[in-house]
Amino acid sequence: MSKKNKIPQIKNEEQYEALRDKGYSKQKAARIANTPDAGERGGKSKKYEEWTKKELYKKAAEIGISGRSKMSKKELIAALRNN
Repeated sequence: MSKKNKIPQIKNEEQYEALRDKGYSKQKAARIANTPDAGERGGKSKKYEEWTKKELYKKAAEIGISGRSKMSKKELIAALRNN
């Protein structure tokens, strides 16, 4: 099977399907469902507003958000939340 046709592995199918039903993109639903604590509540991460611009930029780069180098902190937060 070529890399182009490879189907990604989803760790939490139930959560993935629930997110897709809510209108999340395939990419975002897969990313959330594949986190180590997928499906668990009570995230311990700081709110994006508490992150530094450098931290937001790094996360945007990991996700592959284009145009991030010209974004303000507020724009990075919006892009991360809507990707």
